[in-house]
Amino acid sequence: MGAAGQGLSEDEVRGIREALAAGRKPKVVFTAAAGQIAGQLGQVVELTDPSVSDEFVVVRFGRDELPFSPADVAVAPRGAGRRPAESKVEPVPVEPVVAEPEFVLDRVPQPRREEPKVQEESKVETVESVEAKPARRAVKAAKPKGPAGLTVTLAYAEGEWTVAAQQGSKVLAKPYVLKPAEALRMVALVDVPGVHEAVEQILAAERAEAERQAEKLRAELAEIEARLADLREAG
Repeated sequence: MGAAGQGLSEDEVRGIREALAAGRKPKVVFTAAAGQIAGQLGQVVELTDPSVSDEFVVVRFGRDELPFSPADVAVAPRGAGRRPAESKVEPVPVEPVVAEPEFVLDRVPQPRREEPKVQEESKVETVESVEAKPARRAVKAAKPKGPAGLTVTLAYAEGEWTVAAQQGSKVLAKPYVLKPAEALRMVALVDVPGVHEAVEQILAAERAEAERQAEKLRAELAEIEARLADLREAG
């Protein structure tokens, strides 16, 4: 197991993931890297994607569920967090006294019934102090907001290629028309075979249509030239 100052190892993270899959919530203890809550206990309720954030260990601490890094927590030792068994007060045997029985009652020790209440009150104070600390941890986890995402869209519709750009909700460039050669150069930057095949099919269809129209125009031009030659001979 990882020591309280070392955090979680990769094997322990793997073991916690398996325990969560089995429906258990492993206990962990906060290390010195967690700040003022070091030494307190919590329960792991979820492991998020470590590739998105290094704070992927979600720990239930009091009423809050906060993300921590593996360095902030360690596997709790066995038996941690269990309440100690209440001490049992054995009655003291009383010797029979004939005279002055009222003093006999004073000599019998009374069971300490108020001790559990003291333990419960101290437990409530501990929980309240524990619940007040995660607010500082949440401030530590805050990260500066980065720039909004940028989206560039290349589209083909009704025989035209268009490109547009948008950053967050702000439109940087409305869709404008591109030449097929320019669109093909942009697609060549994307190393995805399926996209290349789709673009080649579109360009092949456009070439075929252009050739058909060119052949039609050449035929019409031949007819016009023949009529012009007839008219010249008649003149």
